[in-house]
Parts: sequence; C-alpha cells; structure tokens
Amino acid sequence: MKLLQIQGASLRYGAFTALHGLDLDLAAGEVLGLLGHNGAGKTTSIKLMLGLLHPDSGSVRVFGHAADAPAVRRQLGFLPENVTFYPQLTGRETLRHFARLKGAAAAEVDALLEQVGLTQAANRRLKTYSKGMRQRLGLAQAILGRPRLLLLDEPSVGLDPLATVELYRLLDRLRNQGTGVILCSHVLPGVESHIDRAAILAHGRLLTCGSLAELRREAGLPTRIRIAGPRNEHWLAHWRNSGYAVRALDGGRIELLADETRQRRLLQALLEEQPQGLEVLPPSLEDLYLHHMQDAARACGETA
Repeated sequence: MKLLQIQGASLRYGAFTALHGLDLDLAAGEVLGLLGHNGAGKTTSIKLMLGLLHPDSGSVRVFGHAADAPAVRRQLGFLPENVTFYPQLTGRETLRHFARLKGAAAAEVDALLEQVGLTQAANRRLKTYSKGMRQRLGLAQAILGRPRLLLLDEPSVGLDPLATVELYRLLDRLRNQGTGVILCSHVLPGVESHIDRAAILAHGRLLTCGSLAELRREAGLPTRIRIAGPRNEHWLAHWRNSGYAVRALDGGRIELLADETRQRRLLQALLEEQPQGLEVLPPSLEDLYLHHMQDAARACGETA
C-alpha cells in the first residue's frame, strides 16, 4: 500500500483553479521532491496532504485513509516554510509540548535536540534563537513520534552549510528507516542527490514526475563532456567540423554537447585522444526543471 495516493485532485479558490487533476503517490522509504515556481501549487498540494483542504474533485488518501482522519495526523510530521513558535518558551519546553500533543515519548525530546544540534541551547528561550536554530527546532518537532510520512517545505531555509549537510544526512537515515518524505525546495543542487523522484508543477498542473534517469530520457537534453589537454585547439576545430556543439572554457578546457545516441561514440573517440582530463556531466535536476519551466511558459504563451 502506498503511504500517499492522490488521484485526479483539482481545487479552486473562487474562479481561480489552484490544482488541475493532480496525480501523485509516495511509497514507504521514498523521498519525492515537489518542485515548482512560486504559485505553482506546491503549498496547496501540501494542504491537501495535511487534510487542511479538500479537493473539489478527485481524492487524497494517506495510509489508505482520508487525509484529515485523526489516525493519519498522529503518523504525519510537517515542517512549514516559516516556522513560528512561542518565543517565551525554551527549546526543550517547546518539544515537550509537541511530544504531549503527538503522544510521543518524553525521552525522545533530548535525543532529538542532540540530533539537530540544539542540546547546548535547549534551555534558552526561543526569542534568542537565530532563524537557523528555529528551523532546526522545527525539524525536530516534525520528526517527533517517528512519523511514517514527513512533509518538509523549504527545510534548508536559514541553515548554514554544515547544518544543511546534517539535515540531508538525517533525511537519508529516515528514508532508510522507511519514512516517506515529500520535500519542497528551490535549492535544486542541494536536493538532487537526496531524492528518489521529482515532481515538477507549474500553474497548478503536474508537468512530469519520475526519477532523474527517467526525466533525462524524457527531456532528451544533451550531456556536457569536458576535456582538457595540450591539443585543445585541434579538438575544438575537429569536433566543431564533425557537427558537435563545442565551446572553449577557462583553464584550457573545451566542452562538447552530445545527445544520448552520439554520447558513447564520442566518449570512445575522446579516450583514444588521451586527454589530460575528461568530465561527463549529464543534465542536472536544475537543467531538467528549467527545461520544463520553459516548455510551460511557451505553452502559456501559445494559449494566451
């Protein structure tokens, strides 16, 4: 059984349609990146998953139940983009409060404070916390009670680079324990290696959903191949005359673009040239996202 199953969900705010027939699912131990521009429908989708909104048509099932069922909420964790707590409470008091609300063991509180690096600040009032510290406390609140499904909206906002690394290590551990994660983020290079699939939304419509490998095959974007060596000027002319898109880079390197059908043949030929350096860069998550956003923008222009 899927942890989350959304089928044909549409939702309107008056005359404005926020979601158009959304289909989405999530398995246990899977991390799904929910991506899109501001206003794409990500927040509305999360509110449907939380049971805070109900679709005008279609269905949303969490653990096989309606999203607003009490049994669902006890097994679900949520970190909003803008975390707000009572400023007069300490970090420890805040987590104890949420532990009581969730029916979680009090012993979890100190362990979670240590996991998110807030042990030394546990007895400080939250009004003294930085944005990053409040974000880490919000993450601890979200994973209290070991939820089966975790919804994270921009979890790395306000975190320094080290805290961001620790965040993704924690998410990797939760995934290995079977927790399903929906991760919304605009920091695409950061999430790329930590998601199993990406769902890209634009203007309330799901443009595509799949693994990076699936999205690369679907988009058909070229792979960038970078080489360095003493014969760069020769290679630049040779490969350009052979019909490849080639450009010179800093540091005495050149870059060629090759589609999937020509990539293997090109790599074999390059290796025979024995370059000093060779780097293969398949389309990144950011490349794929921009590709779909540009397609969506063109489609909007054509229908305007």
